[in-house]
Amino acid sequence: MALQGISVMELSGLAPGPFCAMVLADFGARVVRVDRPGSRYDVSRLGRGKRSLVLDLKQPRGAAVLRRLCKRSDVLLEPFRRGVMEKLQLGPEILQRENPRLIYARLSGFGQSGSFCRLAGHDINYLALSGVLSKIGRSGENPYAPLNLLADFAGGGLMCALGIIMALFDRTRTDKGQVIDANMVEGTAYLSSFLWKTQKSSLWEAPRGQNMLDGGAPFYTTYRTADGEFMAVGAIEPQFYELLIKGLGLKSDELPNQMSMDDWPEMKKKFADVFAKKTKAEWCQIFDGTDACVTPVLTFEEVVHHDHNKERGSFITSEEQDVSPRPAPLLLNTPAIPSFKRDPFIGEHTEEILEEFGFSREEICQLNSDKIIESNKVKASL
Repeated sequence: MALQGISVMELSGLAPGPFCAMVLADFGARVVRVDRPGSRYDVSRLGRGKRSLVLDLKQPRGAAVLRRLCKRSDVLLEPFRRGVMEKLQLGPEILQRENPRLIYARLSGFGQSGSFCRLAGHDINYLALSGVLSKIGRSGENPYAPLNLLADFAGGGLMCALGIIMALFDRTRTDKGQVIDANMVEGTAYLSSFLWKTQKSSLWEAPRGQNMLDGGAPFYTTYRTADGEFMAVGAIEPQFYELLIKGLGLKSDELPNQMSMDDWPEMKKKFADVFAKKTKAEWCQIFDGTDACVTPVLTFEEVVHHDHNKERGSFITSEEQDVSPRPAPLLLNTPAIPSFKRDPFIGEHTEEILEEFGFSREEICQLNSDKIIESNKVKASL
């Protein structure tokens, strides 16, 4: 796999960090998740392909263990606010002095500088400060966050993974690691570059929820079907719009111009009335195989069984029968081979990892006795 041979130390956290590290693991990196003592389970459920080591970083000897692990690692991923790692004597100045090739990835909400850098927050807060939240929502309603996908996972976890990959590539030329300041506010803002670059165009001249791409257009929204399900419509181009009109059984010469914004509210009502007369399955029979850009809104249960997804193997099933998306993108020469095993238990691999990194049995026993580490070996049931 593309990242085979890359060693990653992931300090456990919520959502974006675990996702970032799972992406690296999916593509071949050896990821060790450093969990906190007393943790019962990984709340983010994103431990695929990782191993778990429990280490008390608040104890000086625990921090010393991590420094020793980082001497032989390629990447450290930490999810804390500014100053936390420095307080633990685990800042980049110390770790990169001991290992100049170490890539030190800092994934936070607000970044390592600025007046908000020490503040708590969640996806919706980062989304709000990025400006993107102000653009999302129906006309006349409050802005709303699309789950916690944009800031946590796209602007945060995935953007940080991209930074790590670029730093690894740069290291092939310089033989030096570097510090990555990845944060969810700027990552999300960067994702919205298209919105910034098109501000002065006609795309966003109306208030939120009344433009072509934010739910205002009758040809770019969702409609309820007769069975209470939904269809998604994205027929922007004239040739696709014509196929939409044909599929709905309407006549173009009896309708207003597609781009007449004043007529959009009435057209949405007309389209809604038509969609409400057939079930989702019936609309699929009409639009499947056409370029009308009309697709069913699939549930998680349905998406696994959709023909297109089955043909591509877009979803995988673990040995515990849990279904999840296959890693993307698909690299044809070095594709990701995700683990099908269950996620690791907290501390399941503590002793195994320390042995691999050169700790003696005596050292491990002493660390265990002094509660610097915790081990949770899985016993085979006979």
